[in-house]
Amino acid sequence: MTTTSDAIVQEITINAPAARVFAALTTPEQCVKWWGVEGRFQSTRMESDLRPGGKWIVYGARGDGGEFTVRGEYREISRPHVLSFTWLPDWDEGALESLVRFDIEEANGVTTLRLTHSGLTDERSRAHHQGWVEVLGKLRGFAENGGH
Repeated sequence: MTTTSDAIVQEITINAPAARVFAALTTPEQCVKWWGVEGRFQSTRMESDLRPGGKWIVYGARGDGGEFTVRGEYREISRPHVLSFTWLPDWDEGALESLVRFDIEEANGVTTLRLTHSGLTDERSRAHHQGWVEVLGKLRGFAENGGH
């Protein structure tokens, strides 16, 4: 993972086709299966209007028994190569809307996924978003197991 002054960048390879990875990122039923970190948080429901300008929201449970939401608006969708959306979590009090972008490339059935989460304007905000490494690991496992 690389952290710049306002962004977190993470790149992983996934032994699955780009279309499967894109579907895991955008299909509500699939997202709730992998988007979480054991003992810390788990998504429980997602609503999505997958189109530029469409809204999305994820509801979930925190490890301490509380609940969370994160919401945003889709900015760019180029299936299966680019997915970009705004990000506004309720767990980061005072957070400003930031931008998450996935760039997805496939060669010989192996997908390279690059996440760039930008607009994280201060150290506190960047610290609240360090879970991407673990979340992307869960995405990898989900996609490599055929979406199960």
